[in-house]
Amino acid sequence: MWSILAVTAPFFALVAAGYAAGRLRLLPESAIPGLNVFVQCFALPAMLLRLAMATPISQLLDPAVLLCWLGAAALVVGAVLAATWRRAGLKDAAFGALVATFPNSGFMGVPLLVALLGPQAAGPTIAVLLIDVFVTSSLCIALAQAGDAAGHGTRRALALALRGAVGNPLPWATALGAVFSVAGVGLPGPVDTVVRLLADAATPVALFTVGAVLWRAGQRAGHGERWGDVAAITAVKLFVHPALVAGLGLVLVAAGVPLTPAQLTVLTLAAALPSASNVPLLAERYRADAGRIARIVMLSTALAFGSFSALVGWLGPG
Repeated sequence: MWSILAVTAPFFALVAAGYAAGRLRLLPESAIPGLNVFVQCFALPAMLLRLAMATPISQLLDPAVLLCWLGAAALVVGAVLAATWRRAGLKDAAFGALVATFPNSGFMGVPLLVALLGPQAAGPTIAVLLIDVFVTSSLCIALAQAGDAAGHGTRRALALALRGAVGNPLPWATALGAVFSVAGVGLPGPVDTVVRLLADAATPVALFTVGAVLWRAGQRAGHGERWGDVAAITAVKLFVHPALVAGLGLVLVAAGVPLTPAQLTVLTLAAALPSASNVPLLAERYRADAGRIARIVMLSTALAFGSFSALVGWLGPG
């Protein structure tokens, strides 16, 4: 267990450092959007580009991986919507479903799972990120927009959500890396150096930024009375989601789907990650209850250090 904590603890410590920097006012709140832009538009795309270049495209787009993750995501989204729709309304129920399904696979998952499991974890983890960006997020945002009386219908809501997904630089960096992988070519020397430097900065800056974003979200969350709902959705994210991924994966394997034990381990651990830190920003953009979503992200991140590390120890990867 100590060897596992030796890997996971520094990742969560960087998140805590970012939170502390915000809380102690060492990092001005006005600087947080700039950090986020650097990570989202420069450092993480560079890291994904390099990983995709080194990963066979068959691993990035493995049908068994896609089927397992999409199936479990559909179950979680459907269950959270059914449980919260009447009480919270369709918009807030849709964002609750998104925060219960979308792990922090970009800022935290890719570097953490690769550090724990080795380079073979990159393919399934990147596939998970692509599904959540293009499918899960787009569907939940479209449902939220459809539930808005001022909206323009489900079709337009889905089109707007897909447009936002297409504007995300992470999938495009992955796609470019896949092209290089298929072509069997690399980047020119100076370009490769720049990309490598950016990629090396991705993990520490991304995790520090997650902490700062969580602090800012906490400042705006207020003191609502929906902690029971927050705790329930957090439990879905940290425990129900990975259990569904693991269970569905075993069913698929029994049915003859070629999902390997290593892939299922990566998917299960990805599902056990805390909620994505960008979901409160999306909720705020679409005028949902961003405070509720921020509390779920903060609680899931605080608890995931223990729950995720315990799951790694139980699965015994490596």
